[in-house]
Order: sequence, then C-alpha cells, then structure tokens
Amino acid sequence: MLLSAATAALPVVVLLGAIAFFEVRAHYAALLGLAAALLVAIFAFGMPPGMAGLAAAYGAAFGLLPIGWIILNVIFLYQLTTENGEFDVVQRSISRISSDRRMQVLFIAFSLGAFFEGAAGFGTPVAVTAALLIGLGFPPLAASGLSLIANTAPVAFGALGSPVIALAAVTGLDLHELSGMIGRQLPLFSVIVPFWVIWAYVGFRRMMDVWPPIAVAGISFAVPQYIVSNYHGPWLVDIIAAVVSMTCLALFLKVWEPAREMAGHGDVATQPEQPSNDVAHTISRATLLRAWTPWLLLSAIVFLWGTPQVKAFLDSLWSYKHPVAGLDGLVQKMPPVVAVPHAETAVYNLNLISATGTGILIAALLSGLVLGHRPLQIIRIYGRTLYLVRYSLITIAGMLAIGFVTRYSGTDATLGLVLANTGWLYPFFGTLIGWLGVALTGSDTASNVLFGGLQRVSAEQLGINATLMAAANSSGGVMGKMIDAQSIVVASTATKWYGHEGTILRFVFFHSVALATLVGLLVTAQVYVWPFTLLAP
Repeated sequence: MLLSAATAALPVVVLLGAIAFFEVRAHYAALLGLAAALLVAIFAFGMPPGMAGLAAAYGAAFGLLPIGWIILNVIFLYQLTTENGEFDVVQRSISRISSDRRMQVLFIAFSLGAFFEGAAGFGTPVAVTAALLIGLGFPPLAASGLSLIANTAPVAFGALGSPVIALAAVTGLDLHELSGMIGRQLPLFSVIVPFWVIWAYVGFRRMMDVWPPIAVAGISFAVPQYIVSNYHGPWLVDIIAAVVSMTCLALFLKVWEPAREMAGHGDVATQPEQPSNDVAHTISRATLLRAWTPWLLLSAIVFLWGTPQVKAFLDSLWSYKHPVAGLDGLVQKMPPVVAVPHAETAVYNLNLISATGTGILIAALLSGLVLGHRPLQIIRIYGRTLYLVRYSLITIAGMLAIGFVTRYSGTDATLGLVLANTGWLYPFFGTLIGWLGVALTGSDTASNVLFGGLQRVSAEQLGINATLMAAANSSGGVMGKMIDAQSIVVASTATKWYGHEGTILRFVFFHSVALATLVGLLVTAQVYVWPFTLLAP
C-alpha cells in the first residue's frame, strides 16, 4: 500500500516541487507533471499507452473548455475596463465603502468573491477578485494569495450547488441531507476565514483593530449559509449568503470606521484619510453607472447562465456530447473505492453556448459597446488578451490532463485508500481525502465524484455516519482549493504575475494545511465529542 501510494504521488511531487522549490514556470511544470503522470500510469499501474494518451487529451480539452474559456473572457472584460480608465472610477467608488485596505480585501475577496463562486465557480471568483484587487493597487502576491484564501468557505456550494449535487449522485445519499450536513460544518469556517484572510494580510494586531466589520461580514454570510443549506437546498446558498454579507458589510461601514485606518500597504494612518472619499463623491452618477456596468452585466449574465433552466435551454440550441472512443466505459472502478463495480464514462461535453465563459464573453462584448469601444478596437483588445493568457491556457490544459490521467489510471484512488485505512482516526484523515482530491483536480465537484463513493463505503465499514463523511469530503475539499495548480495559475494570470506561481503556492500552502486540519478536527469531534455530535444526527 505504501509503495503504491509513493508511486502514485510522484506526479504531484514533480508538479508542486517544480513550481514551489525550483521556480520552474507553470506551463513547463505542468508538462513535467504530465510526463510523470503518464509514466506512472503506464509502467507502474499498467494502463495501456493509448488509453493514457486519450485520458490526457480529454483532460486538456476540459481544461480549455470550460475552465480556460472562463479565464480568457474574464481577463478580456478586465482589459476592456482598463482601456479608457473606467476601472479607475470603480476603484474610487469602492473607496466610498471604505478606503481602508483591509475592508477592501474583505468586501471584494470574501463577500463579492462568494457571489461569483455561487454563480459560476470554476475559477471565476479568483479571476475577478484578483483582477479587482490588482486594479486597486494591491501588490500581485497580496491580490493573488488573499483571493485564493478567501475563496474557500463558499466553494462547497459553488456553481449553484454543483459539488453537492454531484456528491449526492455518486454516493446515492439524500441531496438535502448532504446539503444540511455541509451547512452544519462550513458556517464556522465562514466566520473564521474572513479573520484568517485579514490576519494573513496585515498580521494579528492590525486584524484585531477591525474585528467588528470582519465579524459582520463572516456572521452575515454564515447564518444564511446555514439556513438556506438546511431548509432549502444547495442551489442558492452562496448567492443569498454573499448578497446578505455584502449588504450588511456596506451598511455597517457607513456607521463605523477604524481608529487607525490602513490607507496603504503597510501604512496605518492615525486618522482616516479622506481625500479618496472626497474624490469618489465628485464622480457623477452617470459616470459611476457607466464604470460599474461591465461588472453588473457580468454578475447578471453569469447568474442567468448558471440557472438550470437557462442552461438546459441553451444546450437545446446546440450541444455536442462526444464519447472518447478507446476510453469511455473501459476503465472500471472496484470496491472499496466504490460500493459496486461500475465503468467510468469519458464523454466530452462541447457545450459552447451554455458554457459560463460564453456568458462572460457576452457580458464583455456588451460592456465594450457600452464603454464606447469600436468593434475593431474590441477585436484588437481580445487579441492582446489571448496573447497575454497564452501560457496560462497551456498550463491549465496541462494541469487538467494530469488530473484526468491520475483519475483514469487509479493513482488518485490509491492515495485516497491509504488515508482510508486509518481506523478510528478516519474522520480526520477522511476529511483530508477531500482536501487531497481538490488539490489534485482543482475542483470540489471532481473531488466529490472521485472520492464520494470511497467515503460512503469506508464510513459504513467503520460504523460512522456515511452522510457525515461524504459531507466532510466536500467541506475538507474547499481548503484544498487555494493550492490546486489550476487556481494558482488563474490568480497569477489575473494579476499579470505569470511566472511567480511558486511564490503564490508558498504563500498559501500553510493556510491551506492549517484550515484543512481544523476542518478535520471538527469532523472528528462530530463523530466522537459531545456536543459536536449533535451536529451530526
């Protein structure tokens, strides 16, 4: 078991080691990791070379659509808003909420990011919030790292509840029970994460200087998250919680201000600085509306595109599902990874019209016209954007190729089985299975599909609540979101800091491990320690 696990871990070690310790550029590291994954799959796990190649191609295609398609068009929208200075107006208007840097991080990275996670997921929140923060003058590392840390607690209910829906499908457990269980695990971390983000940014003392608005943002998110997930379902949890959080935080900041305002990065003024607010107040309503129109269009269209009814209608216009011949149905999962043997499907869904990235592209094109760009100018900006993200697209394709090779060869299941053989400590290590799954695949949905069945089977064998451990897979997984290579590349691209992925990874790695450990301890307490057991009836 240990030898198999060590061999299975080689692609991950090569990928993350190349990025974090050898400062290899991400697209080269992705190709090195892919080579390692193919060698391990073929020579150690006996996967036929042709099948391994098809799995890599399938993963690369999935990396470009839908994920790369989202990133390309979000950056395109950002480029349009910076071309004529409209983003400067957005920057100044945000200072009307607060010119304190900590509050800007809180509002954008946590509350606004949660909205985009709930509406779209798949890298959209990090791309948007990191771009907004870099436009506000934040250093690239702060904009990238803080966006990644903040994009954790909402992830389990992202993309209109897709991870929970997928988890219910693969485990056969009740959807509402899973939603409710996750909704009794994550609200605690919805309160912790805002404090954690600001602490990571400015340290404990300066974080405590602004603890009241941090508590407002976290609690006003956590309470709706608990209520909606337990009494409605997984679909609108993040949307409702994020809107409540943004509203409560904005209203609270109208009547509260810090005793020592942080007007710059590392600079704390004795009295709040007013010039940025004064400038913001001079902006006419028409100018303000014009500057915010792209982001309002983005929010509305992404939310619309994410609703099941609209997505089904768009798919009815044109959608092509292509089985990957030579791979589809030819890989069989066996117990104890799954309850009963079943063949893995490999069907590429070419749903270009209903893809979230297409909705973002439409929002960007409409925004370009609203902002006064000529059609040829819009085309030129799109071409520049494509050139800007060229390496990121290669990297994302390579990362997903690694994930799909490990999935179809069984190497990721091998890593999960090692953690599943931990006896009474399984609630803790089972939670880390979810963390590992997201770190490997870049998706809580994919991690739930990959390890959901394993969680149920292992829990039932140990006499533990199966719904609890399946939910723990998703709750623990959200903390792996900040270190998955795909998210790091998205952040580096959004901040135009490509080539520094290793620096970003080192910045967020401790936070990911520490928060995942806390989730594991909470789940363990839900199994063994009263009164936490009351959260897992």
